[in-house]
Amino acid sequence: MKRIYLHPVPVRIWHWIHALGILFLVLTGIQIRFADYFILVPLKKAVELHNIVGLIVALDFLLWFTFYVFTGRIRTYFPSAEELIIGGFRQAMYYGYGIFRGDPNPFHPTPENKFNPMQKMAYLFIMLFFIPIQILTGLLLWNIKGYQQIINFMGGVKIVDTIHVLLFFFFASFICAHFYLATLGHTPWAHFKAMITGWEEEPEEEH
Repeated sequence: MKRIYLHPVPVRIWHWIHALGILFLVLTGIQIRFADYFILVPLKKAVELHNIVGLIVALDFLLWFTFYVFTGRIRTYFPSAEELIIGGFRQAMYYGYGIFRGDPNPFHPTPENKFNPMQKMAYLFIMLFFIPIQILTGLLLWNIKGYQQIINFMGGVKIVDTIHVLLFFFFASFICAHFYLATLGHTPWAHFKAMITGWEEEPEEEH
């Protein structure tokens, strides 16, 4: 195995704050939405914690965006046409078929190109589209009276709330999918270890 320093310290810190924050938001969101069936803490406390953690995640996202833009790493999330057509097809075949036969992963990450084409497309929409919308709708719902004009412009409270809830279900599903895909390294815990230490282990290429 060869070791690649794939995840710098700022990225790792951001990742774990974001991961734990999203998980906590999902749990408190479930209680707020289904208060009669799922109880972690008193409902009022769940709402307060949801708002506080939501603000932390929003600030954490702002730090991530600033770091990735000013270091040029934001280009990591934009696949080329060749990557989408050829690399995307190979990666889809691997996830849907090859992995169950024990075939090697067709993608090998590098510090300059750490995501395969399918990951790039998924993270592009999540990080630059879905999360900003979720943060925006969350802030609007946090202070409905103060942002009444913006809410009315977006179609009213029901529309804003529906968007927020639909994205909540999406992120709850994404956590499950992300956890599963993270177990697909050369060992089930290899990718988790890499996100703690920064060092990813990759099989040596055969010549």
